[in-house]
Amino acid sequence: MTPPATAATAPARPNQAASTGSYQELSRVVRDAGLLNRTPVFYVLLLAGLGVALAGLVAGSVLLGRSWFQLLIAGGLGIVLTQVAFVAHEASHRQVLASGPANDRLGRILANGVVGISHSWWMTKHSRHHANPNHVGKDPDIAPDTIVFLHSDAAKQSRVMSALTRVQGWAFFPLLTLEGLNLHVTAFRSLLAQERSRARTLELTMLVVRMSTYVAAVLWFLGWGLGFAFLGVQMAVFGVYMGASFAPNHKGMAMIPEGSRLDFLSKQVLTSRNITGGTAMSTLMGGLNYQVEHHLFPSMPRPHLARARLLVREHCLRNGVPYTETSLLRSYAIVVRYLNDVGLAARNPFDCPMVQRYRGA
Repeated sequence: MTPPATAATAPARPNQAASTGSYQELSRVVRDAGLLNRTPVFYVLLLAGLGVALAGLVAGSVLLGRSWFQLLIAGGLGIVLTQVAFVAHEASHRQVLASGPANDRLGRILANGVVGISHSWWMTKHSRHHANPNHVGKDPDIAPDTIVFLHSDAAKQSRVMSALTRVQGWAFFPLLTLEGLNLHVTAFRSLLAQERSRARTLELTMLVVRMSTYVAAVLWFLGWGLGFAFLGVQMAVFGVYMGASFAPNHKGMAMIPEGSRLDFLSKQVLTSRNITGGTAMSTLMGGLNYQVEHHLFPSMPRPHLARARLLVREHCLRNGVPYTETSLLRSYAIVVRYLNDVGLAARNPFDCPMVQRYRGA
């Protein structure tokens, strides 16, 4: 297992030309094995199952009436909506259907109409991440926000924010309870900031209908107090589940310094981490546990990722490219430790380990 990176340091890598050639070789093997072929039956059954689960939750809510047991329904709804978001993510990568436009339509319906997030915002942000994972100045997922991922950004935090940054590793998972609300707000903000277009109007309409209908129905049926509690629990579970599924993939892995260049195979493998657990973990994380394979072959359907893992691991071993995988709990520990280490830079600069390292040199 590769140790987590603590600074933007270029990872060791094989010869660029050799790595490029080896990726082409790996691609041929994967393609010849049929692992890029679509699996429509899997996704039809998955979406049907999620539809049944949603219907069951609605029926259960109706039967319960104004009971505080509704909060269990809210938690279940948060889980199911996250699972729908996983499929929307897969549609955005062309994993579900053979046609690009058909995948876009499916992704837009699931993201905007069911989950309540912006498909176009996600596509733009996520595509940039996939092109340059953990690349300083290029990957939006490591841009400074409430949580910062670079020592240099932590050192620039204001006095107020630095108090949070110093303990951001411990605060990370509690903060995820607000991520569901943040995703809904970001969806509206990003769409309202776009230039007028037919696609923007369609997304906004779907988002407004989805959010207004859902919130109104909950408050009408459950009343103000229980209704807001229901919405709070559902969004909290959704936010934690989403964040806890995406965070283990890259946080604490190698950071690529601004201006550095890496071949495709190296930058995807060296910055990604797989989560062990097989089929059960793949179901829990929507296939995100096979992050290395997902980054190397973004359009590969979820059912093929496990077989691809065997090919990719063997290829990396043969070519001397470090391949990282660990358990889910271990990955969370790595993320917390990494974020806390970065947060040290928000303290007095003379207390920062990096500064002390140079002072002692």
